[in-house]
Amino acid sequence: MKIIIHGGFFSESSTNHETKVAKQEALLRIVKDSYAYLQTHSAVETVVYAVSLLEDDALFNAGIGSQIQSDGKIRMSASLMDGTAQKFSGVINIEEVKNPIHVALELMNVDDRVLGGSGATDFARQHGFEKFSTEIPQRRAEYEAKLAATGTGTVGCVALDKNGNLAAATSTGGKGFEIPGRISDSATVAGNYVNEFCGVSLTGVGEDIVSNATAAKIVTRVTDGFSLDKAFEKTFTELKPYDGFAGAIAIDKDGNMFHQDSHPSMVFASFDGDNEEVFG
Repeated sequence: MKIIIHGGFFSESSTNHETKVAKQEALLRIVKDSYAYLQTHSAVETVVYAVSLLEDDALFNAGIGSQIQSDGKIRMSASLMDGTAQKFSGVINIEEVKNPIHVALELMNVDDRVLGGSGATDFARQHGFEKFSTEIPQRRAEYEAKLAATGTGTVGCVALDKNGNLAAATSTGGKGFEIPGRISDSATVAGNYVNEFCGVSLTGVGEDIVSNATAAKIVTRVTDGFSLDKAFEKTFTELKPYDGFAGAIAIDKDGNMFHQDSHPSMVFASFDGDNEEVFG
C-alpha cells in the first residue's frame, strides 16, 4: 500500500519560512492520516478522503482558500478516476460547496459523470450538498488588492490499495482573477488520470498541462512499458518547448512512487507505512 499527495507549488521568494514549515507539517499529517485510512478502504475511497482533507486546509488552493475569479466569485474544479473500473468523474467551475471532490465521487454513480458550472452546482444541491462559502479573508484581501495570482495551486492524491488497485483525485480553487468559465486541467485527463498500471495527479498552470496532455501521456507510456521515471522524463521534456509549468505525482502498479516538477518547487508528501518523504 502506497500513497502520495501534492499541494501545489511553493515559492521561496514569495512565501515565508513559517508557511513552508506549516505546509510540510500539514502534508505529512494528511498523508499519514490517509495512509491509515487506506488500511481499511479502497484506493478510490482513500484519494477522496485525502483530497477532502487538503480541501479543508486553508494553506492550499482548493476548497477552503480557493482563489477568487475576476468577477469576484469562487469557482472550483475537481475530478476522480478509478483505475480498475476505468471510470472518470468530475465537476468544473462548481460554486459554494465545501468539498468538490465529494461531488465528483457522487457523480461516479450516474451516467453523465462530468458536469460544469450551474449544472454541477445544481447536481450538488439535489444530492444533499449544502450551500457553503469557501472564501477566506486572505483571498478576499488579495482580490481587493488586485494581487497577481501564480496560477499554480492545486491539490491531489494517488493511492495504491491492498488489492493492488490504483486511484487518483485532484482538486483546485483556480488560478485567481481568471475569466469566468475558464476550465483548468484538474477535471480533465491531462491533470488527473489512472488505469491498472499507473495513476497520476498534476498541479501547475492548467493551460500548459492540457497542451501537453501530461497525466494521460505518463500513464499511457507506463502502460506501454516505460518505467515510471522514464515516462516522466519523456513527458516533462515535451513541456520544455513552451516552458510548461507543471508538477506531477504518481504511483505505478508495482508500488513505485515518483514526483517531478518543471519549475521549483511542488509541495508533496508520500508514505508507505515505513518511509515518509516531504518537499524540502
